[in-house]
Amino acid sequence: MSLNAFALIVLAGLIHAGWNIVAKKAAGDARFAFFTAFIMMLFWAPLGWWLGRDVVPTWGRAEWALVVASGVLHVFYYVILLRGYRKADLTVVYPVARGSGPLLSSLVAIALLGERVSALGMAGIAGVVGGVFLIAGGPGLLRAAQDPQARQRVLKGMRYGLLTGAFIASYTVVDGYAVKFLLMSPILVDYMGNFVRVALLAPAVLRDLPTAAQLWHRQWRYAMLVAVISPVAYVLVLYAMREAPLSHVAPAREVSMLFAALIGGHLLGEGDRVARVLGALCIAAGVTALALG
Repeated sequence: MSLNAFALIVLAGLIHAGWNIVAKKAAGDARFAFFTAFIMMLFWAPLGWWLGRDVVPTWGRAEWALVVASGVLHVFYYVILLRGYRKADLTVVYPVARGSGPLLSSLVAIALLGERVSALGMAGIAGVVGGVFLIAGGPGLLRAAQDPQARQRVLKGMRYGLLTGAFIASYTVVDGYAVKFLLMSPILVDYMGNFVRVALLAPAVLRDLPTAAQLWHRQWRYAMLVAVISPVAYVLVLYAMREAPLSHVAPAREVSMLFAALIGGHLLGEGDRVARVLGALCIAAGVTALALG
């Protein structure tokens, strides 16, 4: 992995952890997902038009199929993630989602896209996954199992995290194929896919406009922040995918867990500090192994 790709991933990780903390505080649902997608569509329109005015008309069936697939997968990912944040702790949902997603996408990239990973790279993946487990609570998750109420909350968080991770793996492979093999613009892949997200999420708002208006009044600041910064994080990752193997980029994204542990755990009062620090160190070692391997 080149130093440039590594730097893009680290910056993306910081931004990603930040907007997830904002989304958790918003406590939104599919309507919040629509608010962010709609604002994103408007805010980034000048850049989308400037980059796409000559390129998008040349797209064929393959490009549009990937854009539509990406948009659909991102909708499921975001709505399930938001539901998980309402039902469980961020320090369970986020680590499990971020840990299972890259593991699955790396395995798919190795099995279906012909990528290869060295023994050091495999050790890096193991370090990332182990660190994610520690940040999620590690042995504390097992201790919590003795309390029925805590156990249910942890199990809910893990279920939503795993389901979210499956969609992370899916859209990572789809978008990675688009930018690596069809050489599509990372910015356009994300921006054009956002039109699909807006169309799919609109019925959630239109079904009950008065309630949607009340939610908008409470959540628009959070939605604005997520809409402005979240695309930056993902586009940086897509650019990194152009320079490094998908099976390395996907797990390396888990550097965001370090930021989520140090920032989110403090702000939200979740998780065990020692476990979070040990998990962050495991992730740092795993990312280093991936960069070298």
